[in-house]
Amino acid sequence: MSTPAHDRLADPHDRLEDPLARERSHLASSRAALRAMREDVESLDITDVTANWVNAAVLAHQIDERIKALADLSDTPLFFGRLDFLHAPGAEQAEGAEGERFYIGRRHVHDAGGDPMVIDWRAPVSQPFYRASKKDPMDIGLRRRFGYTGGDLTAYEDEHLSDPAEAATTSKLLQQEIERPRVGPMRDIVATIQPEQDEIVRSGLSGTVCVQGGPGTGKTAVGLHRVAYLLYAHRERLARTGTLVIGPNKSFLHYIEQVLPALGELTVQQATVDDLVAHLEVRGTDDAAAAVVKGDARMAEVLRRALYSHVTMPTEPVVVVRGSRRWRVPAYELEELVRQLLERDIRYGAAREALPQRIAHAVLVQMERSGEAPDDRVQDAVARNSAVKAAVKEIWPAVDPAKLVLRLLGDADFLAEHAAGILDEDEQKTILWAKPARSVKTAKWSAADAVLIDEATDLVQRTHSLGHVVLDEAQDLSPMQYRAVGRRCTTGSATVLGDLAQGTTPWATRSWDEALAHLGKPEGVIEELTAGFRVPTDVITYASRLLPHIAPGLTPVASVRENPGFFEVRPVTAPEDVVAACAELLRNEGSTGLIAADARVPVLAEALAAAGITYLAPGEETTRETRLTLVPASLAKGLEYDYVVLDEPRAVVDGEPDERTGLRRLYVALTRAVSGLVVAHAGPLPAQLAE
Repeated sequence: MSTPAHDRLADPHDRLEDPLARERSHLASSRAALRAMREDVESLDITDVTANWVNAAVLAHQIDERIKALADLSDTPLFFGRLDFLHAPGAEQAEGAEGERFYIGRRHVHDAGGDPMVIDWRAPVSQPFYRASKKDPMDIGLRRRFGYTGGDLTAYEDEHLSDPAEAATTSKLLQQEIERPRVGPMRDIVATIQPEQDEIVRSGLSGTVCVQGGPGTGKTAVGLHRVAYLLYAHRERLARTGTLVIGPNKSFLHYIEQVLPALGELTVQQATVDDLVAHLEVRGTDDAAAAVVKGDARMAEVLRRALYSHVTMPTEPVVVVRGSRRWRVPAYELEELVRQLLERDIRYGAAREALPQRIAHAVLVQMERSGEAPDDRVQDAVARNSAVKAAVKEIWPAVDPAKLVLRLLGDADFLAEHAAGILDEDEQKTILWAKPARSVKTAKWSAADAVLIDEATDLVQRTHSLGHVVLDEAQDLSPMQYRAVGRRCTTGSATVLGDLAQGTTPWATRSWDEALAHLGKPEGVIEELTAGFRVPTDVITYASRLLPHIAPGLTPVASVRENPGFFEVRPVTAPEDVVAACAELLRNEGSTGLIAADARVPVLAEALAAAGITYLAPGEETTRETRLTLVPASLAKGLEYDYVVLDEPRAVVDGEPDERTGLRRLYVALTRAVSGLVVAHAGPLPAQLAE
């Protein structure tokens, strides 16, 4: 689709030839320039520029990463927009000079002379592409959007933002890109970022941002693009400190793993919370009641008390023998040193390492008073003296975090002593093991136990902090899990993403203020995304019937899609009818998900096999040949499909410990569809959907 060029901005060439042909020519030239940039890097000879093999290996790795970042993905548009800046006399100049034109794309591309052919979407000059409007043109005369089929440029659409005679309209190309069928993993949204999303993406590195967003509001994409932006704006700093994306499970991480590489960012780590706290093998499970108590933030104080109970005040002096001299540090002076370390509130292990130096310093003071002139080497020698070592071992013994948790969960008296006034008797009984384990290796640790060990480990020795952490689907974390994540960004910042209405754990987040406090970022800013770009209007309207029951007061998502989508509530009598619904939807382009209560998955798998329909498991990549995924409801969160068949909503609700959690699980399942949803049911629907 095209519109006439604006008189003041029209390029002379646009009047002389087909504008689309001219843009295709620029695309071809840009691809050639990118290829030349890659070839320049590939031709680098580092044989004689490094001092040793270590430097050579590091440089070779950096070059290899640069080559990968310059890859030209044939089916991915190199640029998706164009900005023509307009000089306004007497006004403050924008970054683009009068008449300058910039093509906005996924990465920077320059020609042989160094002149830019494509500007990185993260550059300051690109910002008006996302934020300029008729009300605030931001010095933009023309904004052009491009449409692609595969990697071929096939259409363009113009907005003359500085022309008062031209009315503001909704971009058809933008709508088409948002609603485009999707096969395979999640893709980037650089061509469709909205103004409210862009503000979050470009917010500073120093601040923590929490994004509350309902289904289809793009919160996951916003978080990933924020990482890409921060790496662009603060590359040197984040290269030193590192970045991390945390997702709810491996399937989710596999689904999003291609987004950042497509934007040229290859160094971001990905993990689940369980990965972060994997100090030992998890082989056991907790019931909901035990998991709730173990995940409560009060457990941090119980652990702290238990750990520091190992510190005992000295009752005997320390006598250090050096040559013919004996130096005596009395018990009262040792006690003062111990109290000073406790008051400093430093890590248990750091204090234990400092104690022998404190004792050695006390000995050196005595030496100096007697006329000697000891130096640092003498102090180090005294700190290593056997008498000092023995005293430290007695006063401030080494503690293994896993053994500490083992004793706490297996010894009722030890737990009662340190949980007094924090956990009541019932709560203590809830988390006590019925049969205490004999050792760390034989214990059947649960996921919640691993988080406790991580907390204890941090009390002993500080956890390494990253520069920035993105935490997605955060609403399902326990307070102790938030603390585990917060330890990974104590000196950095975080982007927290979630939806309170989709919390499906017994300890689901009640408020984002509370979550940020547990994370250690109480100053974090909470943003809310309410415009739905992914879920069709009819689908989100139906799912929103559940909101008063699962998240009262939460703003419903308002779909901004022009296509209302396909929606049907279909009575069925057998699993074969559900399979038939899947077969119908597979006739459409794009992916299809069959979502069902976990207990129903084997029955549906058998029915699909009988019908000869192949399917994938969550996390496996869809292809043109296999576009159906069979999804247990417990794994549906964060995933999306063009079409969804939801089997037996009542079974999804009944598969959870309580109705509220079940309704939240159902809300998640109902909102995974991008283009169409069939709700198939043989039994009655939950009453809340009829309201």
